[in-house]
Amino acid sequence: MSDDFVLDVTRIREDARRKMEAGPVTDSYGVDSERVIDILNDVIATEMVCWLRYTRHAISATGIDRAQVAAEFTEHAAQEMQHAMRAAERVSQLGGEPDFDPATLARRAHTDYTTPSPNELKEMLEHNLLAERIVISSYQEIVRWLADRDPTTRRLLESILEEEEEHADDILDLLGT
Repeated sequence: MSDDFVLDVTRIREDARRKMEAGPVTDSYGVDSERVIDILNDVIATEMVCWLRYTRHAISATGIDRAQVAAEFTEHAAQEMQHAMRAAERVSQLGGEPDFDPATLARRAHTDYTTPSPNELKEMLEHNLLAERIVISSYQEIVRWLADRDPTTRRLLESILEEEEEHADDILDLLGT
């Protein structure tokens, strides 16, 4: 088996010096950075809508299991906000502008903002489980699309995806299914 790997460090150094204004986006970046920025801005919108939904549900939850469910919703809300911030940081690294425009969040989000009645904890849990399942499927598709063309963004989404799967599992436990 031959090892034909050759690293042209001289060429890499020259390219890096010539294109310093491009920051972390090098010639070996394997995907259209504007497309990745657009996708990440949709991720930001999705995470913000999830944060809003979880926050509202945590505040408006009532009933015998309110404390446990509200605590879980509050924890998930905080993690959703962190997901949005991490995606926004990546957009900035790629030379884009993170889009937090409230006027377009709902339209760009993969999930819906729902407002079940306060005494419907089960309905709140089901709405959030549905949203988590949508996010999981969406992010899995993005990860597959990125493949090895942008490993940094792929790893970011994989780490967010891991937490989204935990959220779905937590909600399933609360539903008792």
